[in-house]
Amino acid sequence: MRALPVGLDALLIELDSPQETAALHAELLRLRAASRLPPVREIVPAARTVLLDGLDDPRGLARELVGRRVPPLPPTAGEVITIPVRYDGEDLSTVAALWGVREEEVAHIHSAAHYRVAFGGFAPGFGYLTGLGEQYHVPRRAVPRTAVPAGSIALAGAYTGIYPRSSPGGWQLIGSTDAVLWDPGREPAALFAPGARVRFVIAGGREPADGSDADGSDADGSADTEGAAGR
Repeated sequence: MRALPVGLDALLIELDSPQETAALHAELLRLRAASRLPPVREIVPAARTVLLDGLDDPRGLARELVGRRVPPLPPTAGEVITIPVRYDGEDLSTVAALWGVREEEVAHIHSAAHYRVAFGGFAPGFGYLTGLGEQYHVPRRAVPRTAVPAGSIALAGAYTGIYPRSSPGGWQLIGSTDAVLWDPGREPAALFAPGARVRFVIAGGREPADGSDADGSDADGSADTEGAAGR
């Protein structure tokens, strides 16, 4: 763990893995809820960093955090958000070929994994979800699409994401959902918050029982590695 002051009132914590990042983010939220963390305006996780913004004494907090033992994030920590999916994406055949399976197997493999929102990204409501085994990581498309429909469920590198609105994008599209990822009239506006768990359910099917991920790893994404960012 490395702590770097940013400007006058912020602190950037660098971690060695996505799992450590998720664990530290959860621990900081717990400490804040218990009034055991100095006042902070925002706690923002990324792939391997956590930013604390609005601190009175960032250097003092850095000294307190560095060397602190952060407990691993329990697989069952965080609320569970269920997303019904139609596995009808335009890149379904491409992903099936990359995985070496039949097209119909993609839905079962993808929906069997346990996901967690690692951090938010390029558009309001977009969450980068970890949890799919490393053997199922896929590259971005060589040529991005000029427009990806809202609700598209897509893969890139270590991540699964859902496009909250129509936008250009280069991720591999495997399905779609009617879930509203971003609604300014809702509190909170974003459906996904970092740390939340996500279960994908085949539309019209039954929610899978709790268990291990598609690759046998736990819900904390212990088989995950750093993947493609962007959109």
